Amino acid sequence: MSFKNFTIETDEDGFALVTWDMPGKSMNVIDMTVMEELDAIVDQIAADDAIKGAVITSGKAAFSGGADLTMLEGLLKDFHVKRGNDPEAAAKVLFDGSRKLSQIYRKLETCGKPFVATVAGTCMGGGTELALACHARVVGEDLKMGLPEVKVGLFPGAGGTQRVMRMTDGQQGLQFLLQGRTLRASQAKQMKLVDEVAAPRKLVAAAKKLLKAGLDPVKEWDKKGYKLPNGKVYSPAGFQFWPAANAIYRRETHDNYPGARYLLQSVVEGLQMPMDLALQIESRYFAKVLQTPEAANMIRSLFVSMQELNKLARRPADQRPNKIKKIGILGAGFMGAGIAYVTAQAGIDVVLIDRDQEAADKGKAHSDELISKAIKRGRATQEQKEKLLSRITATVDYDALADCDLVIEAVFEDRDIKKTVTEKAEAAMKSRAVYASNTSTLPITSLAQASKRPKNFIGIHFFSPVDKMMLVEVILGKKTSDRALAMALDYIKAIKKTPIVVNDSRGFYTSRVVMTYIREGLMMLADGVPPAMIENAGKMAGMPVGPLSLGDEVALDLAWKIVSATRKDLGVKYVEGPLDNILEEMVVKRERFGRKNGKGFYDYKGKEKTLWPGIAEVTGKPKPASSFNIEELKKRLLVMQALETARIFEEQCLTDVREADVGSILGFGFAPYTGGTLSYIDMMGTPAFVEVCKKYARKWGPRFKPNKLLRDMARENRTFYGMFPPKTAEKDRDAA
Repeated sequence: MSFKNFTIETDEDGFALVTWDMPGKSMNVIDMTVMEELDAIVDQIAADDAIKGAVITSGKAAFSGGADLTMLEGLLKDFHVKRGNDPEAAAKVLFDGSRKLSQIYRKLETCGKPFVATVAGTCMGGGTELALACHARVVGEDLKMGLPEVKVGLFPGAGGTQRVMRMTDGQQGLQFLLQGRTLRASQAKQMKLVDEVAAPRKLVAAAKKLLKAGLDPVKEWDKKGYKLPNGKVYSPAGFQFWPAANAIYRRETHDNYPGARYLLQSVVEGLQMPMDLALQIESRYFAKVLQTPEAANMIRSLFVSMQELNKLARRPADQRPNKIKKIGILGAGFMGAGIAYVTAQAGIDVVLIDRDQEAADKGKAHSDELISKAIKRGRATQEQKEKLLSRITATVDYDALADCDLVIEAVFEDRDIKKTVTEKAEAAMKSRAVYASNTSTLPITSLAQASKRPKNFIGIHFFSPVDKMMLVEVILGKKTSDRALAMALDYIKAIKKTPIVVNDSRGFYTSRVVMTYIREGLMMLADGVPPAMIENAGKMAGMPVGPLSLGDEVALDLAWKIVSATRKDLGVKYVEGPLDNILEEMVVKRERFGRKNGKGFYDYKGKEKTLWPGIAEVTGKPKPASSFNIEELKKRLLVMQALETARIFEEQCLTDVREADVGSILGFGFAPYTGGTLSYIDMMGTPAFVEVCKKYARKWGPRFKPNKLLRDMARENRTFYGMFPPKTAEKDRDAA
């Protein structure tokens, strides 16, 4: 029998080599055709007496990116269509469809023939679960193995929860599952999730050696007398472990993520059952989590939409691809140095310019420091370090920009300084080169007034630290050309970041919304909410840090500069409030700038920080915590950010719902379980959201007043994704 995605060759020892190599794909993914063929292959090998065992390998550099989640999207759509007429039948179809892969893997595991997986490079999700279902695993030194499903609102539903917890230490296993961690080869071997580590070229030979040695085709948990490696759930050891595990889960997730919640339940209940029943329990919880709005939103934003944006969904179709060989960076501070590092990492030459050679050299040293840390952690080599540093030229000479394709300005948020460097750079740049400003707040159109070629002027807003933050916000000025946009997007793809494209306005999208989160925290201080309660409300709502902590990280003096610049630009239209008074007191009178100078709303000692006891001197004595409803505070923080996003969408600074949601999660950490700011509104329902806004406006002021777009949508009960559907995405998606 011939297959589309697999080939089978049997050697003289009776060992079948099953090679997975999907045509037209850069990486193997699990779709319906793969599932059907793998099912048939297991049957064929089990029935053929001439085959003594099998090796599953990849014909590509990586093993697998996991399952194509669009399969689950299809299942969910069918479920919602059928649920109205027959809820029970619809639920059964969803359950049966969502557990097919688990059943195929169980068939492989119990077919009576030993299977060995040889895994090189990336192995994620369903690919990892396939490897775990095999009777042994031989992996390459370049292994990156993970079960990242929790990051898109799900959990491993093809046996991952049950096999991991039967193979490794309980604490390590739960961390691996609940955090969606990626393991290197040494870590996976230490956890007993893999058997051997070998050079990539020797993987198949090592796998066949295991088969020749008589690999047992029956897993330990399918043998009589099997005992769990961590003991029974209901045992003295279990009573110590599981309550603590639940407490850590609550602390880390605040019970916001159904995927993580049902993962833990699946593990606890499954470990008390034989494997077949355990897998059935896992499948039931998997089908249950699929039906939650949180899972649907996270799959849409963090898988489907993100992939579409990574494939440059917003790139002008008529523009030719750009081969970017060299870029210039103006400003070698923390931001400019970070941009230089990720650019050199992508194999692009960099000219890093600052006001003096010492500052430029310091910027290059940042790359040296980052790559040296990677070497210590075993993630880079000395040769890679030398190549990376050789690509960065630190200088004060603007003439070095002459052959750059793109120049990125990353100097202080000061119009005069930006104007000066723009003029100096353009005097040296070639005529078709594109000039980008990394400004986080100043309108691009106004900055482009310093340019002699505004069509080639664009905003490229990075987030700090550049090497870790995945989002890049591209800002279009009124005269920015499609060619400049194409250049910016091609560059962002080259450095492996996710782009969103917005139109020009003060603060654009991300900076404007994140400032409302910080502002709302300060307004809560003014209302008398205890500082610790404000911080906890932010984290409990799903934000990565509280608003006061984020204010310190962004820098309070920067926030004061933004407020001051806004006041200057708006003149008599500017309305002062408690925010101005608090920031002026903190920054101007007390010189508390945030983490940058070790004192803000927190006091900093190295990595340790504690809330500053003097906050009450600035804001007044707080009221008792019992005066406030924590659920209301949580919602207040999220609603304000979502409302500001709706305003920005109405102003057409944002024009794509995908970019609003992905940008909010990647850019400022908006509660990922919601799927993003606009998905949060859709999940609540526009009429309900508008009512909450009206209630909060009466209670806390006009900043919560819902905008016209929201009011109109509420009257017709419309959703953002229903009213503003994104363009049809490409059919061929890689998995995650």
